[in-house]
Amino acid sequence: MSFLWPNGYRAAAAFTFDVDAESCVLAHDPGASSRMSLMTHQSYGPRVGVPRLLRLLDRQQVTSTFFVPGFTADTYPDTVRRIVDAGHEVAHHGYLHEPMQGISARTEASYIDRGLEALDRLGVRPVGYRAPWWETNWHTPDLLIERGFLYDSSLLDDDVPYRLQGGSRQGSLVEIPVDWALDDWEQYAFYPGWTGSGVIESPRKVHEMWLLEAEAHHAEGGCFVLTNHPFISGRPSKAVALERLIEDVRTLDGMWITTLSEIAGWAATSLTGVRLMRRVESPGLVPATLSPG
Repeated sequence: MSFLWPNGYRAAAAFTFDVDAESCVLAHDPGASSRMSLMTHQSYGPRVGVPRLLRLLDRQQVTSTFFVPGFTADTYPDTVRRIVDAGHEVAHHGYLHEPMQGISARTEASYIDRGLEALDRLGVRPVGYRAPWWETNWHTPDLLIERGFLYDSSLLDDDVPYRLQGGSRQGSLVEIPVDWALDDWEQYAFYPGWTGSGVIESPRKVHEMWLLEAEAHHAEGGCFVLTNHPFISGRPSKAVALERLIEDVRTLDGMWITTLSEIAGWAATSLTGVRLMRRVESPGLVPATLSPG
């Protein structure tokens, strides 16, 4: 193994949940609030999915990280309290799951601060952040460092945590990378006229794919981070497949199953060196030089 985990662990795994509720729909289309069926599709997450997932995690004795938009905290405070009371980590996920691509630092700061204020009303001060849609900007690390965040989990450029330096070169955070293949959205998400291709995968197939990923991370000493959404993986058959996956991952010898804050806390004090992201610009179209044939 090239990556050294604490206490003799071989690899790490985190089962994380993005409790978007209606936020991502309203951010995508504010007029969607008139679509009762679509709204109930999303409200299933905090109303039914989260309680089912909390029971599942309790049975498996697994502590998880729940990324909660400020809108969800304001709309479903009792759901967030249940997550906290069950001993799980609550982390930051924007306010309204806002579109993030290309926004200014000032606008993004306002989204982050609004989300912090909503969680603060419930007595939660998050140390972790996940950008809505996993869409960060080059100024995002500085904004998080300025607000005292310990880690981010939005980027996709490694299999293990690393320390990420802000552009201002003042301070750093721990980056815990994610992967689209380890997101239930890509496997199950569908609502007519809003999202998805209409192909909803079998939970058996998804279980097999995710277990192969977990086994590969285990073999290489990696960090397996699974992203689920309660309005998706909180549905009965998908929750059954998820529980089976957790059972299987727990059998992997030396697998540290924990929260992202625990992983980041260890990494912050153990990793040496920082990574400064370099923006790579397009070189433009360069005419090809053709050799005579």
